[in-house]
Amino acid sequence: MIIDELLESLTADAPVQEVRVGPYWVAVCSRHCGLASTLGEAVDVDPASLRGSSARELAERARSKTAEASLGMAAINSLLDVDESRCVEMNARDLLIERSRGKKVALIGHFPFVPELRDAVGQLWVLELQPRSGDLPAAEAQRIIPQADVLAISGTTLLNHSLDALLSYRRPGALVVVLGPTTPLSPVLFEHGVDVISGARVVAPEVALPYVSEGKSFREMGGVRLLTMLRPDATA
Repeated sequence: MIIDELLESLTADAPVQEVRVGPYWVAVCSRHCGLASTLGEAVDVDPASLRGSSARELAERARSKTAEASLGMAAINSLLDVDESRCVEMNARDLLIERSRGKKVALIGHFPFVPELRDAVGQLWVLELQPRSGDLPAAEAQRIIPQADVLAISGTTLLNHSLDALLSYRRPGALVVVLGPTTPLSPVLFEHGVDVISGARVVAPEVALPYVSEGKSFREMGGVRLLTMLRPDATA
């Protein structure tokens, strides 16, 4: 599984300095500060009890089938050394709109930019575990994804361990994007057919952490940069 390879790719450990658990986001600060979505599930943990513990051991919780997977993914993101020379500062929304004009797009996860994307593309399918009006249930993925020219997948699929299966449904030649603040900015994803990795880098934890605690949306959060990493043979 991709989670296993991400864990194996971690080359260093560090003590956990801070953990914040909010209604929408979890943050773990160790070597860096990492974010992950909570998927709307309560993460039942005493953050103070984790301070000083091994971030690498905390990262193992990414394997969990409970809400603790969010803690694990945030810990993974806190340990990753992101090669920013391979990244561009770019919003995944803008890239998707530009690369998807007139094409068939499967979007896994309902993002705020759905209306803009729908106006730009030829056909848009939005697949969701909790479908809103106009969305399709996630169970339709195996039928829909092979039809798509562009496949965009929320990084939160790492939390419910569905990313591996979703990638296996892609059509050969389709552009594959994994996006959202949970997404690890790691070339490990390129080895599984991903072309574009769009995530977030917390650059000012003292600014971002209060937003996590207060339950702000990511669009409201300060102290972060949006970074996109391209497969070497991909173009923006």
